[in-house]
This record gives sequence, structure tokens and C-alpha cells, in this order.
Amino acid sequence: MINRSEPSLIKQWLGNPPKDLLSGLVVAFAMIPEAIAFSGIAGVDPQVGLFGAFCLSVTIAIVGGRMGMITSATGSTALLMTGIVATGNAVGEGLGLSYLMAAGLLTGLLQILWGYLRLAYQMRFVPQGVLSGFVNALALLIFQAQFPQLGLNLHYGEDVVVDHATQVLPTGGQIPLVWGLVILGLVIIYGLPRLTRLLPSQLVAIIVLTMISIGFNLDIPTVESLGSLPDGLPSFTLPFGSLADGKVPFNLETFGLVLPTALAVSLVGLIETFLTQDIVDDLTDTTSNKNVEARGQGIANVVSSLFGGMAGCALVGQSVMNTENGGRSRLSTLFSGVSLLLMILLGQGWLKQIPMAALVAVMIAIAVSTADIRGLRQLKKIPRSDTAVMLMTFAVTMLTTPHNLALGVLAGVALAGILFSRKVAKVIRVSVIQVNPDELRYEVSGQLFFVSKVYFLQGFDIHEHPAKVTVDMSRAHIWDQSGVAALDQVIRKLRLGGSEVEVVGLNKESLDLFERIGGNQEPAHI
Repeated sequence: MINRSEPSLIKQWLGNPPKDLLSGLVVAFAMIPEAIAFSGIAGVDPQVGLFGAFCLSVTIAIVGGRMGMITSATGSTALLMTGIVATGNAVGEGLGLSYLMAAGLLTGLLQILWGYLRLAYQMRFVPQGVLSGFVNALALLIFQAQFPQLGLNLHYGEDVVVDHATQVLPTGGQIPLVWGLVILGLVIIYGLPRLTRLLPSQLVAIIVLTMISIGFNLDIPTVESLGSLPDGLPSFTLPFGSLADGKVPFNLETFGLVLPTALAVSLVGLIETFLTQDIVDDLTDTTSNKNVEARGQGIANVVSSLFGGMAGCALVGQSVMNTENGGRSRLSTLFSGVSLLLMILLGQGWLKQIPMAALVAVMIAIAVSTADIRGLRQLKKIPRSDTAVMLMTFAVTMLTTPHNLALGVLAGVALAGILFSRKVAKVIRVSVIQVNPDELRYEVSGQLFFVSKVYFLQGFDIHEHPAKVTVDMSRAHIWDQSGVAALDQVIRKLRLGGSEVEVVGLNKESLDLFERIGGNQEPAHI
């Protein structure tokens, strides 16, 4: 029997310190551009994403359920935050951030609740088609979010007031320069790994593009255009207070505004976290507790929101990078967050000069790696029902305004349930045997519930009334009230026609259910 017991506390933290520290450092380099880019997607200053990355990494290292997994600001959660930030800024200048922090607090509390309600166990019922549609929609949304930075501003017209989102967009002669840098960045990101993997190709792309921008004094948007970078440690602050102080009131109105965002972020964040957890479990040939991870993610998001950071979840790319570089313990996760903050504070002057084009190249690469390319290539091979579920998840996500990944997942699961029910419904079979001229025997096999009820009823000839009818249910099972009603209907109509009806073979669970909610008929003589 395989021993799957939890590693000792010392091994959780000090499994291999040299590898953990080095891996955490490398991961920190990869986290910085993404945290800044995701801040831009959400519509807040870069320091919000960077503080979030730091707080989330440090906290999850202590309270998480999966060692070595990296948690930070992510594209899936950032995309869900754009609406609440815009709504808050519409209420009052600068209130978008306070509403975002309030939503982050509620997100964390919901995730803690989901952990105690064992939501992770329900993830077993999410089919592959839903997961494929989820990641493909996420990939397209991340890619679409880069359009404005490429000069393809599809969301703003001439009469739109200039705001945070429009101030950093390239215009006129800047657009060809931006496109050229983005293409060069993608060449480096995809070409460098063919030569060496000593350094993350995304980091090299950012360094090269930044040197080109500085060396040629290019007039293009940079990270500094997004807003302020942190110049000190994050400080504790509550988002609640008076509107005059840039805070939001602690009342039901605020709760109603942030609840939809918090609910979506909490569910989407956990879905991506659980997917990442499965990947890391497989890479390390270990198991981890998803419900503990859900509670840990909730605590981390609460801490992040209290210290001015955005909510987030596990990162697939960075978690895999950490694992492949030898980071297997909690120390690697902790050191990635600490290293990130040190690099921000010590290298702030350099970070400000990173061109937005470099971050666009990184985000496009992330979008490509996020998509389920393999699943798309196998569309002709997989069952049509799985394709329909994937397309439903994708379509609902893309057609909702704002784009709602959580609603897309729910729609996909619902369709998968309906299609599965139809398949199961057709499994039920009713065969008839003529025992003698005065007796018919119906043999039922399969599952009798609300969907298979129709096929069950079609198997009986209720217009033929021999002296005796036997219904053999020994190879069938009744699951719900609809199944009970169907059997009751058959018994009642056959008896009204003058037949003596005997039901045999009902198992204990089916018989108990029939006796509790069935009609006035005697169900069986077993």
C-alpha cells in the first residue's frame, strides 16, 4: 500500500534549500512582468498587482495545501475585475481601487467558505470539455486585452472621456514601433529556448526590448505610463470609510456591487488553482489537499486585499517552472514572493522603463500557452457531445458582458449533465416475454429517473390487458420521484384495464423510495 501521508514540517520547508532558493529567484523574475501586465488589464496601478503577487506568494507558502505551487495575480481573475474598477471610478475618482479591495476581501471569505464546504470534491464532476472551453476562452480574453496596446482600440470612441485605460495607448507613429518590438519579443520568447534554457525567455525578451527602447530613446508607452510603482513595503489598510477619503461605505449597497465580481473571481480562481494543482501533483507524483488549498487561497486573498494587492490564484506557467527547476517545498514559494519585492524596491528605476510592447509580447505568449491547442487539434476525433460542451463554455464566456468565466463553466457543466442524462436514458431497456396466453412478463434493465422515464413508458403496451402482468425490476434501479411516478403509472393503468400486476426484484433502495413517495398501489411481492 502506497504511503500518501503528509511530509513532515521540516521537509515541507527545507526539502532542498539550494534548489528551492534558486528556483524561487527565477520564478520571481517571471512573475514581475505578468503582475504588471495584469494590473493594466484590471485598470489599476502596477503596484496593485506587484503587492498582490508578493502578499499572495508569501501567505500561500504558509497556509496552502500544495507545496511548491505559485500563486499571484492572474489573467483569469484580472479580466473579471475590470467591471468593478470601472464602476467604482464612475462613482468617484479613484474609488475603483477601493471597490476592488472590497471585492478581494469578499473573494477570500467566499473561498474559505468553499473550502469548508468541500467544493473541491465537486470538481470531479467537471468534464474535460468544460475545462477545455474554459482555458480557450481565457486565452482569447487575454489576447483580446492586448489589442489596445497594439493600437487596435476597439472599446473606445472619439467621444469617450480620456481615462486610465486610454492614456497608455500608442498613437500615430508609435504603433509601427510597438508592433515591431512585439514581433521581436515573440521571436525571442519562442526562439531562445531552442538555444538555451538557462534563463527564462520571457525575461530575456523584456531585457532586450527595454535596452532597445532606452538606447534609441523610443517615444512609446512604458510601465511608468500605467501608474506608480511601489517605493516601499505594502501597508495595512481597510477599503471601508467615507467616500470623501477615497473609501467605500460598509453597507449592503457596497456588498451588492462587489458580490458578483467576488463570486466570479472566487470560483474562477479556484478552478484555475485546482487545475494547476492537478498538474503539479502529476509532475511530482504526489497528492495534495484541494480543500486546504481553497481555504489557503481565501486567506491569501484576504491578506492581499488588506495590504493593497489584487486578488489572484495559482499560476500554471510559474508553478510548472518552479517544479521543473527543483522548487518542491514551501520555501521556494516564499522566496519567490520575497525576491519579487526586493527586486521591485531595488530595481524600480529600471522597471519604469520597460516598454508596454514587451509586456504585450509576454501576454500573447501566455495566451498561446494557456489555450488547449491539443484539444482543438482533436476536435474531429472527440465525441460531438464533448465538442458541444466545449463550445458552450466558450460561447457563454465570450458572449456575456462583462465576460464571465464562471457563468461559462456553469453553462458547460449544465449542458454536459443534460447530454450525459440523454446517454444514460437510452441505456434503459424493457423487453416483453409472452409466458402464456394469459400472462405477460416485462423485464426492465437500466436506470430509471427523470430522463429515462419516457423510454421506460414506451416499453409497455398499456392497451393490452392479459389476466396477469409481471414487471421484473431485478436489473433496474429507481433514482428519483420521476422514476417512481413512471412505475406507479404503469401499475395503475394496467390494473385499471383489469390485469393483475406484480412487481418483482426491486432492490431495497428502490423499494424504500417507492413506498415513501409512490401512489396507492402495492409495488411488489418480492
